Amino acid sequence: MKKSFYVFLVVFVTVIQLYSQTSNFGRSGYWQQKVDYTMEIDMDVKSYKYTGKIKLVYTNNSPDELNKVYFHLYNNAFQPNSEMDVKSRTIEDPDKRVRDRILHLKPNEIGYTNVTLIKQNEVQLKTKASGTILEVFLDKPIKAGEQTKFDLHFEAQVPVQIRRSGRNNREGVALSMAQWYPKLAEYDEEGWHTDPYLGREFYGVWGDFDVTINIDKKYTIGGTGYLQNPQEVGHGYEDVSKPLNLPKGSKLKWHFKAPNVHDFTWAADPDYVHDIFKTSNGVTLHFLYKNKIDIKDNWKTLQPIAAKSMEFLSNIVGQYPYEQYSIIQGGDGGMEYGMCTLISGNGSLDGLVGVTIHEMAHSWFQFVLANNELKYSWMDEGFTSFIENITSNAVYKKNDDFLFEREYEIYFRMVDSGREGALSTHADHFKINSAFTVASYYKGLIFLSQLGYIIGEDTLIKVLQVYYDEWKFKHPNPQDFIRVAEKISGIQLDWYLYQWIQTTNTIDYGIKEVTENKIILERKGIIPMPVDLVVEYEDGSIEQLYIPLTLMRGQKETVAKVLNAWTGTHQTYEINTAKKVKSVIIDPSMLMADVNRADNYYPYY
Repeated sequence: MKKSFYVFLVVFVTVIQLYSQTSNFGRSGYWQQKVDYTMEIDMDVKSYKYTGKIKLVYTNNSPDELNKVYFHLYNNAFQPNSEMDVKSRTIEDPDKRVRDRILHLKPNEIGYTNVTLIKQNEVQLKTKASGTILEVFLDKPIKAGEQTKFDLHFEAQVPVQIRRSGRNNREGVALSMAQWYPKLAEYDEEGWHTDPYLGREFYGVWGDFDVTINIDKKYTIGGTGYLQNPQEVGHGYEDVSKPLNLPKGSKLKWHFKAPNVHDFTWAADPDYVHDIFKTSNGVTLHFLYKNKIDIKDNWKTLQPIAAKSMEFLSNIVGQYPYEQYSIIQGGDGGMEYGMCTLISGNGSLDGLVGVTIHEMAHSWFQFVLANNELKYSWMDEGFTSFIENITSNAVYKKNDDFLFEREYEIYFRMVDSGREGALSTHADHFKINSAFTVASYYKGLIFLSQLGYIIGEDTLIKVLQVYYDEWKFKHPNPQDFIRVAEKISGIQLDWYLYQWIQTTNTIDYGIKEVTENKIILERKGIIPMPVDLVVEYEDGSIEQLYIPLTLMRGQKETVAKVLNAWTGTHQTYEINTAKKVKSVIIDPSMLMADVNRADNYYPYY
């Protein structure tokens, strides 16, 4: 049965950041921290070493007095016997890109970030480094509502690219600079978030970045932020494309500003092609990729498709809030960052397009709706994958009968394996990597698609739009999302959030018995659900039936005949009919993740 994912309300939003506020849909008294960075970096492209100076203005919007602050030193993960190295060598199914490669890095291939000086309001501070975390002991506590200034000097080395960040990756990109600077850790109502970097996802403080990068004149840079001096660097931004007559070995000063982001990423290469493509909704797309004949056609073909995807995503979720977005060859697969993505660029056109749409969709679900990915990776990866499928289907005009068949099948296989982890599991604490992947990407996607089954698909799209509008530039958690869903749908959903997120319980409904004028349904799984039925009678007529769940205290809008609600404890449900029954189907949409669909049909297959 075809899905009706194509009637959408376009929401155009004005981007306003409020750091302490109360929302009709949010937590009363919500607050979040703020940090503004001014950085100047000097890169040596021969040694892959760089130095940096950072000025930070940190605003403590919490009700708490802070005696310490913490910084992430992500580069330190790429050293033999680091926590990331040990985790990769001891987990049953290591990431193939990592395996034991960190263990074998030589001193000139490892990554490191050493903070050589840090001052608070001109007073030098004591620090303690432990792996990828730097603990900083303050000279003066930061009281609630106060600001403080930090001056920080650091030296670093870019590792050989193993995961996301690094130099000279397998596609020949010189510098992929993700997680490259001392990054202030987030402090929220749960306290400090100082998780070691094991190769998973991130959580950051909102703020404004002013970044200057000094690098060899041959290199072109793309990444987060708006370039402030295109005429000075002469590298193809807008109408600027001119050679600069500078002495050999000279450096250019690239100056970027990025307002209201929670990270800053860049990539650089002496052989980048830089194309610009404008979308119809006013966003400038930048494409940076290696100057290779065998990939140019794919990257040119990608550009109008990416523009259509950007326009579609702005219509279905909410307006993209920045003026530009950059798609950069520089990653080891694909990874989302502020105002940009680093992706592999040598593969097929379909692969390139698929990764681009997925990473672009992250701009909404991670870099505007900035949830804590280590705790709630499914809210980012799952929601992104859900919207990616819808976007791809619309852009390519596929009109697939069931958009999510592959994702459901992968989830079912994980359930059958007995190794599933609950979605509430911290990203670093899954026993196997594949359990993390299935939970975050696939079961997270099913959370949304199945929610559409519960509250109605059109209602789900409206929920996503309101969620984006209410929680953009904040840090939502699962409860924040479900509160929006409850208010928009009028349905109680705490039971669904708990069962699908906190447990590995499953859904299993079946047709227990059918006689001429009676249908008996059976709930065999632990998770209760509303049930859609299609009944065909011997006279050829077809009837749609809908059985709400008592726990919902409401029902979705439907053209089906609504029957009495099914409780969460009764194992069977009886339907009496006036006509002789010929066939019955439970959930013809297949959006309910029933782990055994064989008994969802009568006559039995």
